[in-house]
Amino acid sequence: MFSHKSLLLLSVFSLASHSLALPFEQRGFWDFGIDGDGGGSMTVMMRDEEEGSAVEELPPPDFHVCPFGCHCQLRVVQCSDLGLTEVPKNIPSDTKLLDLQNNRISELKENDFKGLSNLYALSLVNNKISKVHPRAFTPMRHLQKLYFSRNLLTAVPKNLPPSLVELRIHDNNIKKVPAGAFAGLSKMNCIEMGGNPIQNSGFEPGAFKGLKLNYLRISEAKLTGVPKDFPETLHELHLDNNKIQAIELEDLRRYKQLYRLGLGYNDIRNIENGSLSFVPNLRELHLENNRLTRVPKGLPDMKYLQVVYLHSNNISQVSIDDFCPRSFGVKRSFYNGISLYSNPVQYWEVQPATFRCVSDRMSIHFGNYKK
Repeated sequence: MFSHKSLLLLSVFSLASHSLALPFEQRGFWDFGIDGDGGGSMTVMMRDEEEGSAVEELPPPDFHVCPFGCHCQLRVVQCSDLGLTEVPKNIPSDTKLLDLQNNRISELKENDFKGLSNLYALSLVNNKISKVHPRAFTPMRHLQKLYFSRNLLTAVPKNLPPSLVELRIHDNNIKKVPAGAFAGLSKMNCIEMGGNPIQNSGFEPGAFKGLKLNYLRISEAKLTGVPKDFPETLHELHLDNNKIQAIELEDLRRYKQLYRLGLGYNDIRNIENGSLSFVPNLRELHLENNRLTRVPKGLPDMKYLQVVYLHSNNISQVSIDDFCPRSFGVKRSFYNGISLYSNPVQYWEVQPATFRCVSDRMSIHFGNYKK
């Protein structure tokens, strides 16, 4: 008969033998369910599954299919540089940003963006798009940024989303902007449409009606003068790289809120006296690479003007009152940039007092003139 000590030693030995057993080796799928009760729990689970009382059928996992070749992450779908000839299918409905640039897409069909009501930004830059269905953008109720540059468009797409804030359609083949081209786009803030062969006559009266733009760029076009029918709300107007020959008295009358005016790289020979008085809030004026022979009149009266680009013109003389007013206190913002290099002006002959309203001498840029 075993004593109490013998029984205790036997129990300890039994536990030790279990602890020294070989590591668990899975031999089948259900091995993970076998526990220390000899498989009783697994038996109960299998019996309950047969009776339909313990285990319910789970729904399939919720995941989105990413279009073949694209990268999908955090509601951003990138399908650029894939040689696509059409908008891919199965784009997740929660997509916020869709990148389709640098492909070979030639047409936008009616249902290409079906279900993409959450889209915020769409990039179609550098494709071959020449045809857009009138209802292609209908599903996009929240689209704010549309990048359509470097395509083959011959007209502004119709029925753009009313939610649109920014539109970039430069480097296309648009020659005409008809009346009502931007109708219903009351939230539009920025339009970039340079690089299109648009002439002044290409803008029909009312083309920008209803818009309250802050920024407009029509550079590298075929403008011969400043159009007079742009939105009067503009803070920035860029018309560089055109064929504008002069600024007439009435050209800027409509744009009283301008902060920045870009007229560089034109053929401007003359700016009529009094023209700049219509833009009293101007901060920055670009007139570089033109054919001016003198500093424009009216600069001393512009209280907030800080930057003037006049380099690469034909200015041969700078007078003492060309930039600064005679009366003290008239100029509220001192100049922090005046460029006069690449002009036939003898800078050593310019009186120091000419720049009395400049914040720092380093703000004046002269240079050697070589013709």
